Amino acid sequence: MNQLDQLKQFTTVVADTGDFLQISASKPRDATTNPSLILKAVQKPEYAPLLAASVAACQGKSLDDVVDHLLVSFGVKILGIVPGRVSTEIDARLSFDAPAMVARALKTIALYRDNGIDSDRVLIKVAATWEGIQAAAELERAGIHTNLTLLFSFCQAVACGQAQVQLISPFVGRIYDWYKKSAGAAWVEADKAGANDPGVQSVVAIYNYYKKHGIKTEVMGASFRNVGQITALAGCDLLTISPELLAELAATEAPLTRAISAEAAQALDIPAVSYNEASFRLALNEDAMATEKLSEGIRAFCVDTVKLEKMILAAQ
Repeated sequence: MNQLDQLKQFTTVVADTGDFLQISASKPRDATTNPSLILKAVQKPEYAPLLAASVAACQGKSLDDVVDHLLVSFGVKILGIVPGRVSTEIDARLSFDAPAMVARALKTIALYRDNGIDSDRVLIKVAATWEGIQAAAELERAGIHTNLTLLFSFCQAVACGQAQVQLISPFVGRIYDWYKKSAGAAWVEADKAGANDPGVQSVVAIYNYYKKHGIKTEVMGASFRNVGQITALAGCDLLTISPELLAELAATEAPLTRAISAEAAQALDIPAVSYNEASFRLALNEDAMATEKLSEGIRAFCVDTVKLEKMILAAQ
């Protein structure tokens, strides 16, 4: 078997793309999108009809309505290809406004239902700010499942587990990027590969904590820079992978073995911890990497949302 098929023996494979025409080849169970991925896809000629259709369907409505219609249109197309779930992200500009995130999520779910999609096939994606986690907790209580993204720290993961969210997306590649940049000339790539990669280590710590303490929240490693980061997390609940890296996995038949497991985590001595708002904010503030990458990620998604809005305005 190629490495992609071997990986699927241990881990649920998810496609990380808005370009749904690329998805079929790797046969993932789920797919994830974000504003940057949708912006990238919608600039391709083959997706112009989706943009035009959303603009036409929302005549006289707000710009937010058109954006939501477009994001859901991509989600519906993706769900026609994958058998599982799609993650659709809420406007990153709402990342510090819990009631606004909840309202936008309910609107998004209503749009999916109007398209005949059951809410169980949709994960509402929000940033793992304190407000995002509280919004997700409220949505989960209402039976709407969530994917907490831009997750870089242990305290974010613990708070998400406390909130009983469906799934978290700890970012491997962006953690790797930060530590590599911080180390500068002292960084030795060979010494920080595989299990020694700081991004991989972050996900392993979160996974082990969840499994040790019976936390039901799914762990989905995300934001990969190379295949080595993926294979070092074989056994994680889910991994969301770009089409390029999915193709690279499919192109090699090198042996792949399980790297992490719930059984191994059970044998570890990992104390339980908890956070309230004050202790969460302090813990996040103490983690320079997580603080910087969370802020940077929200800013980048905001920028790409504005670019998407400008494309919509130009098409009207």
